[in-house]
Amino acid sequence: MEQLDLKREEHRLFGVEKNLSNWETVGRTGYLGSKRNDKRKERDDKYGEGNWRVVWKIGDIYVGEPGAYALYEDAYFEFLKRNPNVLKQLISDASEVYDDSPSNVNCGLDYAVQETDRTHLQDIAIRRSLIRLGTWFKGDKPIQIRDKVGVHPLSMTLSPGRVPFHKPELIENPELEGWWERSSVESFYQSNKLLQRRK
Repeated sequence: MEQLDLKREEHRLFGVEKNLSNWETVGRTGYLGSKRNDKRKERDDKYGEGNWRVVWKIGDIYVGEPGAYALYEDAYFEFLKRNPNVLKQLISDASEVYDDSPSNVNCGLDYAVQETDRTHLQDIAIRRSLIRLGTWFKGDKPIQIRDKVGVHPLSMTLSPGRVPFHKPELIENPELEGWWERSSVESFYQSNKLLQRRK
């Protein structure tokens, strides 16, 4: 398992910030997918290591991954709480959940553990939501949670591109377009994600 190298990633924002006197927004990063690591290297080369960061704009504040992940997870928690039939099917059918690789299950509840070349959050958000709801998987096979037809009905139902974001008023407009639906968890994650460089 690969954990984020905090020394290498010390330019990330881990708190909440209003004053951007030292940072300038370059633009939205958009969806990276499997190009995540290539983009990090490209930004290090362009701006210098430690001179850029990715943040999420939430109203008039800027947060790093912990803040964005908290909202991402809350959307899953609210969705599962409001859809007891989906929750019931999930815990009865699945022994675990994963995104792009079965190895995702080894990340457990830790968003910082990203062992593949894509960032996978929905599996971790689901696990953490189940704990918050006081339940756990009872099924006999892992289910892939990804916008993919023909795997399992919950693969699409629980895809971040389909789960509605619980606070749509926080999504930056115009919403970015991609494989996700408008006002979904993924739309929040992509639309609010900004690249900033040190002034």
